[in-house]
Amino acid sequence: MSWTSAADLRAQVQKLWDKGDLLRPYVQGVPMPPRRLRLTCPTSTELTERFDDVRAWMKDLGCGAPAASAPRYRIVMREFRHRVLGTNAVPDEVWLDTVEDALAFIGKQKEAKRFAGLVQLTREQQPGVLPWLEKRPLNALALLDTWPRLLAVVAWLQAHPRPGIYLRQVDLPGVDSKFIEANRGVLSELLDLALPVEAIDTSAGGASQFCRRYGFKDKPLRIRFRLLDPRSALLPQGCEQDIGVTQVAFERLDVPVRRVFITENEVNFLAFPPLADSLVIFGAGYGFEVLAGARWLQDRDVYYWGDIDTHGFAILDQLRAQLPHAQSLLMDRATLVAHQSQWGEEPQALVRDLPRLTGAEAALFDELRDKRLRNNALGAKVQSPGVRLEQERIGFEWVKAALAALSPLLSADVAVAEKIEREKWL
Repeated sequence: MSWTSAADLRAQVQKLWDKGDLLRPYVQGVPMPPRRLRLTCPTSTELTERFDDVRAWMKDLGCGAPAASAPRYRIVMREFRHRVLGTNAVPDEVWLDTVEDALAFIGKQKEAKRFAGLVQLTREQQPGVLPWLEKRPLNALALLDTWPRLLAVVAWLQAHPRPGIYLRQVDLPGVDSKFIEANRGVLSELLDLALPVEAIDTSAGGASQFCRRYGFKDKPLRIRFRLLDPRSALLPQGCEQDIGVTQVAFERLDVPVRRVFITENEVNFLAFPPLADSLVIFGAGYGFEVLAGARWLQDRDVYYWGDIDTHGFAILDQLRAQLPHAQSLLMDRATLVAHQSQWGEEPQALVRDLPRLTGAEAALFDELRDKRLRNNALGAKVQSPGVRLEQERIGFEWVKAALAALSPLLSADVAVAEKIEREKWL
């Protein structure tokens, strides 16, 4: 039977609840206008031919029920004539006249009362964030227990705009740094409504930039690098020159080397051979904008060593946005072809153009992107789905030969260094 049942009506009202439509009137401060529910009724033929089924349907909707058990919706009837039974009335429309009726129908009065309390508290303490309650009423209801503390954080930042301290230093009853960190998403939306424009750094977005957006101190970014030339040591002789410093400290170092290598793989970083006048940066864990303030890098030969796949070239392209003179290392066609036995598959190739690649890099990128490679001496084309050569799969002797072409390996340290490197690569 396709006629609308009482359960169907209840499902319609539940959808109104799920969309927040039954709670928004509490924020708006105006009564909910009457809402007409969808009602599929028997056709004229069905009314005459299935009269008993029609009476059962009407009973299910609550027609003629005692006041105590009557449904909380209003049924508008219409008359129809039956050839035997004469004139009768059947449901034609169903209306919800008030939000209270709708809430009672689906049993949500308690939740609505709690939400009304949230609205009243917010109206008294932070009326500026009422639009958030109107937009996300069910989210607010889920935050019932934490809402007073969220409002307290908003009030604290209003009194201390761009405080310049760590989250750990915010001193509010029941509020600690973990609470703020766990609620950065909702707090960002509330603070954007409650704070003046000048108290918000609009260039910083997302939960990861919460501190920067609202003027808190953030955990400083750290840059890890190894000095590859003992003559440029920053630590005492005999110490591993594996150093981690803050971004600000790195910007001020101006390390006396000519060449700077960047690699995304930690094993490559640790095993990088001793090399005259050089250092290597471990690039994992931060974007290249962290290097932008190190002006001294503009005067160095910079080399990037990444995977030979479309995403590896995309990272190279991204680096050149900060350091346009950066060169690629071991990301050429000869290296790729020489290590065909080590090829893997790139799950999803990047398809957009990369404007900062050189001609040779762009040609190889196109071959990778288009999944076409010439990989044998006869020059025959072989289709290869998503070719990828990870940087750690390149032979180490090949790596040393490429580096030696740039600068002599430091022979005095080669024996000891190679033993350490071999152990790290095992």
